[in-house]
Amino acid sequence: MQTHINIMIKNSELILNPDGSLYHINLKPENIAHDIIFVGDQDRVAKITSRFDSVEFTTQKREFKTQTGSYKGKRLTVISTGIGPDNIDIVLNELDALVNIDLETRKPKEKHTALNIVRIGTSGSLQKDIPVDAFVMSEYAIGLDNMLRSYLIDTISESEIEEAFIAQTNWDLKKGRPYVIKCSETLANTIFSSKMHKGFTGTAGGFYGPQGRVLRLAIQDPELNTKMDNFNFNGTRMTNLEMETAAIYGLGKLLGHHCLSLNAIIANRATGDFSQNPYEVVEDLIDYTLERLIQ
Repeated sequence: MQTHINIMIKNSELILNPDGSLYHINLKPENIAHDIIFVGDQDRVAKITSRFDSVEFTTQKREFKTQTGSYKGKRLTVISTGIGPDNIDIVLNELDALVNIDLETRKPKEKHTALNIVRIGTSGSLQKDIPVDAFVMSEYAIGLDNMLRSYLIDTISESEIEEAFIAQTNWDLKKGRPYVIKCSETLANTIFSSKMHKGFTGTAGGFYGPQGRVLRLAIQDPELNTKMDNFNFNGTRMTNLEMETAAIYGLGKLLGHHCLSLNAIIANRATGDFSQNPYEVVEDLIDYTLERLIQ
């Protein structure tokens, strides 16, 4: 965790709205709980909070919708991040500022506060033995997007897995060096059960070319998806591909927060299957996560 106590942060670096809330997420410190659920889709926020006993606070700015309330006596916040690592950079840095920076003095607080952040998302499986309607907990995530390389990450990244991935996929370093980050073991111990598969999740910086999709543009490596499907590091295989997890894990670890990413598998690329009821598996994952969080 990197800290810079006693440095006053400039107005241009930490931007506040006229009401004192953080610029993008439109939140003040009192608006959030210390246990937070991330979703990508703003419409999914209400799907989760509809299960709450009460909702005390709601706000939205751009794609960042937030609701805070109580579920079976536990205060929880649900935030939509939108899509992609760049949005995660905004949301996680601003959430951290709410609890670890004094917004009046504009200085980092001496006492650090760690948030618990669980992402609930959807994804496609890359492996035949992880079927549709399954749950995947990302034990590791590999970022293919370069965003986290703007920070000093050598002390938190898994360099051996990175090297193996680069070698096995013949990764072109002109696209940047992939980074691998492990999940929070604390949260994994709380959330994981026999209902889940442990995963190694790929985080891409885009939906089309970066994930091997071809419409009208040729891509740098047409065989990359097959190489990723076959990647193996001491039994660790890539299980799914999405656009947020590695960024969440990396920033969370750098900032001293506990982060975990869960995915409802709605498609299996290896078998060509698609869930007959993708909405139901997402609802099941929401219920599962809420119950584990209140234990």
